[in-house]
Amino acid sequence: MEIDQKTVIEQVPPGTVAEVDNNCWWSVSNYIQWCPTSMYHLKRAESRILKVIKTAYEAKYVNIGKCVGGTENKIWTLMLNKDAEKTPLVMLHGFASGVALWCLNLDTLARERPVYAIDLLGFGSSSRPHFSSNALEAESEMVKSIEEWRKQIGLEKFVLLGHSMGGFLASAYALQHPDRVSHVVLADPWGFPDRPSGNDSNNRIRIPPWVKGIAYLLQPFNPLWLIRVSGRLGPHIVRKARPDIFQKYAETVEDADEAISQYVYHCNAQSPTGESCFHAMMASFGWAKYPMLHRIPALRSDIPLTFIYGARSWVDRHPGQIIKDSRKESTVELHVIGGAGHHVYADKTEEFHHLVLTACKTTDNSKEVIELTVDEKPTAEEERVHELQTEISQSVLGALQATETLENP
Repeated sequence: MEIDQKTVIEQVPPGTVAEVDNNCWWSVSNYIQWCPTSMYHLKRAESRILKVIKTAYEAKYVNIGKCVGGTENKIWTLMLNKDAEKTPLVMLHGFASGVALWCLNLDTLARERPVYAIDLLGFGSSSRPHFSSNALEAESEMVKSIEEWRKQIGLEKFVLLGHSMGGFLASAYALQHPDRVSHVVLADPWGFPDRPSGNDSNNRIRIPPWVKGIAYLLQPFNPLWLIRVSGRLGPHIVRKARPDIFQKYAETVEDADEAISQYVYHCNAQSPTGESCFHAMMASFGWAKYPMLHRIPALRSDIPLTFIYGARSWVDRHPGQIIKDSRKESTVELHVIGGAGHHVYADKTEEFHHLVLTACKTTDNSKEVIELTVDEKPTAEEERVHELQTEISQSVLGALQATETLENP
């Protein structure tokens, strides 16, 4: 399905994204622009990726009013099979991402049920209002935007799937609106563990003073500031920084290296208000200021949880096991997909689809017997890789955390 670019651009609310340039990419205005991006570029990049979707879908902006930042906000939404009778699935992407990166999953997940994928407020093609700099207020604003979107779409109850930062927000939404979620699926969720103490981090790796100094200077900046200050080098930096991500789409998306890198760049070269929201919620560039591990116990016991981790991911999966062990009166499933990293939805699509659809079927009042056949035991090598990645990430992030002592000795 092709997206009508002109129609899409006309829907963009003024002042919420970079100014739209309807001219071709070599126009004078683009040439002299420091960050060569616009909403036109973003929609064109997205359209290249969404061509792989075989299921008929509708793509549109959903007006959620002035619920955040005091301005009219719109959320970019993909809707598939919306007339199906089974429980709808709502998908929340991770940090620095957007709806197009679900392209490997949408056909399968929407085969028998309605599926809605949204660009979170402040990300992708959605409006970019200013969020609070307070962690809990920023989080609540995100949750409010999702709830207003739900009202406008008219969903009563749904399965909520979130990846990485989207998993954190899915949990926050379920805590505030338990009557609306029938199951929460958390794919390699960010923001669950406690951050280690500065002393613990320093014991794992000796941090040179110059590293601490640089980290201290970078603390005020949003995580992806380098992409924007690099100007026309930004797309090249994105392409070279994480080639492994683009390779996941190589068999499905035409010229995936170029298509995916352009999409990721244009998603994040726009005004970084969602990034600022994430910056407000996080602590020392690695952990949440208010970890979900200690907040999930307040989640209503009749709401099932499914954790899906990649065996090779850097994300600490111990919180998932702790939550499973502690919620004795609730249904909590924990699965580790062998061979998958943090982007578990793209690394092992078949296994991921099976686990997500299994979670969905538990809400359909289906009497069919559901059997899990996914190999949930990572190999010894994968366990070593996971532990090493977790230790390295905590050590590096600990270096950033240790800089707080420069400000608060």
